[in-house]
Amino acid sequence: MIPPAVILVRPQMGENIGAAARAMLNFGLDRMRIVAPRDGWPNPKAVAMASGAGRVLDFAGIFDSVQLAVADCDYVFATTARGRELTKPVLTPERAMVMARELVRQGKRVGVLFGPERAGLENDDVAQAQAIITVPVNPEFFSLNLAQCVLLVGYEWFRLGSEVPPEVMALGRTEFASGEEVTRLGDHFEERLAAAGFFYPEGKAAGMRLNLRNMWARLGLTRAEVQTFHGMLRQIAYRLRKQDEGRVDLDG
Repeated sequence: MIPPAVILVRPQMGENIGAAARAMLNFGLDRMRIVAPRDGWPNPKAVAMASGAGRVLDFAGIFDSVQLAVADCDYVFATTARGRELTKPVLTPERAMVMARELVRQGKRVGVLFGPERAGLENDDVAQAQAIITVPVNPEFFSLNLAQCVLLVGYEWFRLGSEVPPEVMALGRTEFASGEEVTRLGDHFEERLAAAGFFYPEGKAAGMRLNLRNMWARLGLTRAEVQTFHGMLRQIAYRLRKQDEGRVDLDG
């Protein structure tokens, strides 16, 4: 499967080219094409900024025009935040990369155009694309840095093909408590609460116990947390017992 080509059109700063290379490699994209870079090529500032992503620059294709850069592409997206007097579908990065993955799955070659920093893509550039990508941003400040735009599109490409779950629990060298451990904790709490006269009046005691059991099950406690609760209860019981013994001595 050949991932989309990232096509930087007339980029003005080497630092942005290097930063774009880093953003690409972060998300599994390594096919960079550069159209008429303002400061020529190779660019030492791009190499310095690319850091560990220098190999993206090493194999970057250099082209004189957008037309040549997209000549082998079956489908091209153009990124722009400005309205265009062109009839084309306008997509979010997520929707565009859904389409890109399906096209790539079918063996098609996909390219994504990114415009120069100062003014973005020109209409002549956008005209060579089949669809437009527009990032939903604050309408009062919609200007994105070149590398930021590449990163957003790259993230959506990678995310849609990733098997990383949307949420995990970092357990910090412990693990979730078993059902039996949570039950024993519930028993311990009920024992201490009953001794303190918490379950009153008697007619509501069953419902109160049920609510507590439901709470313990819902919390998703770890073994370390269960042990902490047990320790709290033991310490409270110890201190109360000591206080009671002190009162007995004073009374005697």
